[in-house]
Amino acid sequence: MGLLTTAKRIASTDELDLQNVDPGTIRIDCSGAYIGNDILLRDNLIQEKRKNSINGCYVSSSESSATASSSPTPEASSEDENADGDDEEDNSSTSTASTARIPRDASNLQLAYNGSVVVDEELELPSDDYDLTKNITLPQHNSEIIHISVDIGGTLTKLVYFTKSTVNDIGGGKLHFKDFQTENFKHEALKFMIKLISKSCHREEHTPITYIMATGGGAHKFYELMTKTFRKHKLPMKIIAKDEMECLIKGLNWLITKIPNEIFTYDLVQDDTKFIAKSLQEEQDIFPYLLVNIGSGVSMIKVVGPGPEGFERIGGSSLGGGTLWGLLSLLTDAKDYNEMLEMAQRGDNENIDLLVGDIYGTNYNKIGLKANNIASSFAKVFKKLRFTNGRKLTPAEKLAQFRSEDIARSLLYSVSNNIGQIAYLQALRFNLKRIYFGGSYISGHKQTIHTLSYAVNFWSKGDMQSYFLRHEGYLGSVGAFMMGPNHESSLQEK
Repeated sequence: MGLLTTAKRIASTDELDLQNVDPGTIRIDCSGAYIGNDILLRDNLIQEKRKNSINGCYVSSSESSATASSSPTPEASSEDENADGDDEEDNSSTSTASTARIPRDASNLQLAYNGSVVVDEELELPSDDYDLTKNITLPQHNSEIIHISVDIGGTLTKLVYFTKSTVNDIGGGKLHFKDFQTENFKHEALKFMIKLISKSCHREEHTPITYIMATGGGAHKFYELMTKTFRKHKLPMKIIAKDEMECLIKGLNWLITKIPNEIFTYDLVQDDTKFIAKSLQEEQDIFPYLLVNIGSGVSMIKVVGPGPEGFERIGGSSLGGGTLWGLLSLLTDAKDYNEMLEMAQRGDNENIDLLVGDIYGTNYNKIGLKANNIASSFAKVFKKLRFTNGRKLTPAEKLAQFRSEDIARSLLYSVSNNIGQIAYLQALRFNLKRIYFGGSYISGHKQTIHTLSYAVNFWSKGDMQSYFLRHEGYLGSVGAFMMGPNHESSLQEK
């Protein structure tokens, strides 16, 4: 449910009275909704860059792969362009003046031989270019939306907002997705929200954003900071906190039933991803399922039907994305989470982990273990460091004995295999055959998706199916956005 407002255009934010802004209960029109590209993994984005390099030029284009719909993609609104543009200016000092930039709305570019914009081949993709592949076009939604949503987790803050198309006679608009480090909430996420809201308050063609749908632990932790900051900028926002688990399920159910090509699986035989092209419509194809949401920690939720009475948190684990990030921060010099995962892709865990073959010399077929299955994570580290000629090594000298890439690969396997096995056991406990993996831990990285799929397939002997989502890290913020600020569904208003 989105919202429709009849609030008049204001001359300044001082004149805005929230009591006179009707939050409405109009649902968002999802007719013909689509994602304008087939990019599932971060690897796919890199492959697109290489594939579209023509005569020394690269074009960032989601149109080069088959689109999920034949519907035209509306141009990005000026609101979105300006909001992101200001953000670029703030960070301009980190890049050279001569560096070209890929246009922010990469989904609107065509291939170079079709006469579109091209940029230098050596240009690296902006850190948020992957987020641009997640934009959802809503070609039939023309009602005003006066809210944004934010899911403030322990590690990442995930924002969802809508912009109307600026193309005459086309209508509709787009849902946009953007994440930030929660550690820098005040200087990154909150700053971006202020710019987005301020622009909406000073544009005659748009109704101002007046509500923030907030979920996650940070919705409570940062409530006072957000309130004081909005007041300082004379933005009379109303913050409505929503239950985290309810938002997760609402977001997942909306995505899998409304958005084609949202769901994909990993084919372990073909070693590749596969779309589930159509959104799910029949209840028996949707429920029941297990949602494994992997953020800083892990929550496992049994879902048997729609609505707040249809789900129950049945377990979880403290070993999640925060564990991987924390340990790799100590053991490697990687600067951020994506760099850590890319480091893992280049690693070889056989230099760190003790394998079944190291113990038996071959497969242990009687119990179904292959020679390359992990018998003990990090056990070779202990074995190697035992024999140091009696000299005591410093921590730095110990780390120097091993490649950071191998350590990253081993830790990724260790955490992911643990999550996969616990997910299998919880699904077995409640006889659930469908397991959806969500959360920013996955981040579109192939090795993580492969490992989770392999673990579930191995332990269930192929009886359970792992499903992944293109908006895996945005389930909570999507759910909060779709609820909208209508008072009947509000958990808490402040």
